[in-house]
Amino acid sequence: MGSVNNIKAARETYEGFIGLIKVSVPVIIAIVAFVIYIIQ
Repeated sequence: MGSVNNIKAARETYEGFIGLIKVSVPVIIAIVAFVIYIIQ
């Protein structure tokens, strides 16, 4: 049963990481685009 709990914990961690990536990538792209706009 210990491995089942480890799988659940790993899945929750993975889903949290993917959720964070989904939010942070567009924000980073917007910041980079803004900086490039300012430089030009």
